[in-house]
Amino acid sequence: MNRRWIVSRTNPGYIKYLSKAVSVSPAFAQVLVSRGIKTPQAINDFLNPHISGLSDPFEIDGVKTAVERIKHAADTNETVLVHGDYDADGLTATAIIVHALRTAGIDVHYFIPDRIAHGYGFNPAAVKKAKKLGATLIITVDCGITSFDAASCAKKEGIDVIITDHHEPAKKIHDKENHASFELPEAVAVINPKLSSSDSPFSTLSGAGLAFKIAQALDSALSTQHSALLLDLAAIGTMADVVPLTGENRILVKEGMKLIHEGRRQGIRALKSAAGLDKRELRAGRLSFTLIPRINAAGRISDASDVVRLLLSETEGEAEGLGSWLNRLNSERQKIEEAVYQKAREALRVMHDERVIVLAGEGWHQGVVGIVASRIAEEFYRPTVILSIEDGIAKGSGRSIPSFDLCGGLAECKEFLLSFGGHRQAAGVRLKVENIPLFEKAMQRIVETALSKEDLVPSLEIDADVAL
Repeated sequence: MNRRWIVSRTNPGYIKYLSKAVSVSPAFAQVLVSRGIKTPQAINDFLNPHISGLSDPFEIDGVKTAVERIKHAADTNETVLVHGDYDADGLTATAIIVHALRTAGIDVHYFIPDRIAHGYGFNPAAVKKAKKLGATLIITVDCGITSFDAASCAKKEGIDVIITDHHEPAKKIHDKENHASFELPEAVAVINPKLSSSDSPFSTLSGAGLAFKIAQALDSALSTQHSALLLDLAAIGTMADVVPLTGENRILVKEGMKLIHEGRRQGIRALKSAAGLDKRELRAGRLSFTLIPRINAAGRISDASDVVRLLLSETEGEAEGLGSWLNRLNSERQKIEEAVYQKAREALRVMHDERVIVLAGEGWHQGVVGIVASRIAEEFYRPTVILSIEDGIAKGSGRSIPSFDLCGGLAECKEFLLSFGGHRQAAGVRLKVENIPLFEKAMQRIVETALSKEDLVPSLEIDADVAL
C-alpha cells in the first residue's frame, strides 16, 4: 500500500535551544516537538512523570457535587449500584469505583451489561437491579453520557444518578450562530472531560482514568489514602483505551506499572501466571498483547461480571480459577474472531472505489465484530462498519481512519439508526436490517463529502529528518 510521507521539521534555532535547555540530542528534541511536546517544562514533565504531578481532581466539572452525594450515601447507609461496561477500560473503572466506595464504608454492588442481551451503555436493566437491591444511587463508569432513557427511568424510581463517562456527548444546536451545546441526561452530576476545553489536563482520560480521579477526590474528602492502591487498574484501563500517554495518562501508567511489577494485586498476578508471564517483566506496551485481550475476552463472548470479581479478589484460589478461565476464553475468542474475519473478507471480495466499507452477516458473533472492523479498516484504509444480523436487527461496530470522525458521520445519518455512540475513531451502532442499504448509501455520501482521495492514502508521519 502506498503511503504519504509527512516529515516534521522545526526551526533549527529552536531545536538547538531546546536541546541545550533539557540536555537531549537535537534529533530527540525534534522528535518531542513533533509529538507536541514543545517547551522545556513540557519535556521535563514528559521525561520525568511523577505522582506529584497529578492535577487536582476537583478541577473536573461535577466531581465536587458527585463526592458530596457519595459522602451523603456513606453517612446515611445507602446502597449504591455501580454500572460499568464490558470492555477492559469499563471493567477496571468499575473495580476502581467499587473499591473506593467499599473503603468509604458503603454497601456497594455492580452491574456489567451483557453485550448481546443489553448492548452498550447505561441500561434500564440496571435500574431494575438497583430497585431490587434497594439502591438509592447509581454511578455509571465509562458509559451513560447519551443514556437519556435509563436516566429518566432511574429518576421516576426515585434513584439518583451520577454519570462518569469519557465518550462523545450528544450535541444540540440552539442558537442563530450555529453554536452547539451539549444535551445531557438528567443526573445529580455529569462528569465527562469532553464537556470541558480540549486543552484541559483531563481531556484524554480513559474511563478508568476518570474513575481514578474520582477515587482520588474521595480520598481528599475523607482524609484517606486508598486511591494510590488503584493505580494498577487505572494503568490497565488507560492502556486498553489507547489514549495518548501524555500528561495525566503518562503518570497513571508509569505509577500503575510499578504496582503491577510488584505483584500487589492477587487477580493480576493470577492472570499473568495463566498467560505464562509470571516470571517475565511486563512492560506497558506488552499489556496490549497479553493481559488486556484476556480481560476483554469475557465481555466479547461471555459474562464480564466475573472480571470485576477477579480484579477485586483477595483469595488466591479464586483468582487462579478466574485467571485460567479468562485465558481459555481468550483462545476461544481468537478462533471466533478469525472465522468472522474470513467471512467478512469473503463478503468484501474486491475493493472498488468505495469510500467506506459496510459489511453484514447473519449470526456473526457480536463480540468480535469490532476487532474485525479494526483489521479491515487497517487493511483497506477505509472507515469500516461490521454488522451482525439477528432477528431483523443489525448490531455492530465501526472503526475509522484518522481523517474521518466516525461518530460525527453516524450522527449525520441517524435517521436510519436505532442507536449509536462512541468516539471519533470507534463507535457502536444498531439498526433495522432493511435500513442497511440506506445507511451504507448515506455513509458513502458523507465520507465522499468529508474526504478527498488523498485522505484515503495512509500517511507515514516522520518525527525527524536525521543524517546517518
